[in-house]
Amino acid sequence: MPQLTSADVGRIFDAASAGGYALPAVNVTSSQTLNAALQGFADAGSDGIVQVTVGGAQYWSGAARDAHAGARAMAALAHELAAACPVGIVIHTDHCPPDRVDDFLRPLLAASVERAGRGEPPLFHSHMFDGATLPLDENMRVAGELLEQCRAAGVVLEIEVGVVGGEEDGIGGHDVDSSRLYTTTEELLEVAESLGTGERGRYLLAATFGNVHGTYAPGHVQLRPAILREGQDALAAARPGARFQYVFHGSSGSSEAEIHEAVSYGVVKMNVDTDMQYAFTRAIAGHVLDRWQGVLRVDGGLADKKAFDPRAWGKAAETAMAARVAQACADVGSAGRSLWR
Repeated sequence: MPQLTSADVGRIFDAASAGGYALPAVNVTSSQTLNAALQGFADAGSDGIVQVTVGGAQYWSGAARDAHAGARAMAALAHELAAACPVGIVIHTDHCPPDRVDDFLRPLLAASVERAGRGEPPLFHSHMFDGATLPLDENMRVAGELLEQCRAAGVVLEIEVGVVGGEEDGIGGHDVDSSRLYTTTEELLEVAESLGTGERGRYLLAATFGNVHGTYAPGHVQLRPAILREGQDALAAARPGARFQYVFHGSSGSSEAEIHEAVSYGVVKMNVDTDMQYAFTRAIAGHVLDRWQGVLRVDGGLADKKAFDPRAWGKAAETAMAARVAQACADVGSAGRSLWR
């Protein structure tokens, strides 16, 4: 299908809100993981999101070690490959910290403004500014500036209020007070007061309710999805008819019931990274362990090119990750609900 326009992206998120489902957002760090994500969304008949962090973008750039260049390269490839995908693919940057806004996020937004001037879709359909480590007023000040730029570029902004535990590409909340893992209703109302509820531009809100990046033993993470419902209720009382579009970070390892509850309170985007990484790498390990005599040149042997060819273990890894992406689509209710079915 053709590249998504800004209007298409808005329709995708609004359909999720109206339909009571969310879209999985999959971090991709290579053409192989990108292809796996696209295949998974296609297999599930679900629109979906592929995203890259600043660290992931630097990895994409190879020896250049240039996150901005890597992000542009990832987006260019994603646009090209998504054009052959039968579902809608949103291209997103994830977890940009405050100190990388000027050299990473703003230049990418500027590129989208240039593309809009030529009548082309944005380079990235959405960007995340992660100002959760800042005082709320400073977080909202920067978010407000970026929201204005995003609106001009036809791009959705994602923000975070509250701190997600664990770590994502070196950004984490290991040493914060546990109370910061739970966004308050007062903070959510401050977001609506500062950024509006759509009239100043479209944004997604990553509110925290005990979320933690990574996977942990049962009982370690105490999710409280009701925080999201309380925020919606307070917003509706303050601004009748308004509703947040939430993001669920740190979903790996969450129970089906916790996911369904969070989605029912307005989550339209659910990040799934750790489980995807594991599915991809586990398949490679299985391939190598099952075919070690062909993969390794043992005792002067020649090994088996069909076993060590990167396309062999790469196909196994992509197939496994695609299946896990399709499962995530089923978990959040987006399977079979692409707007382009």
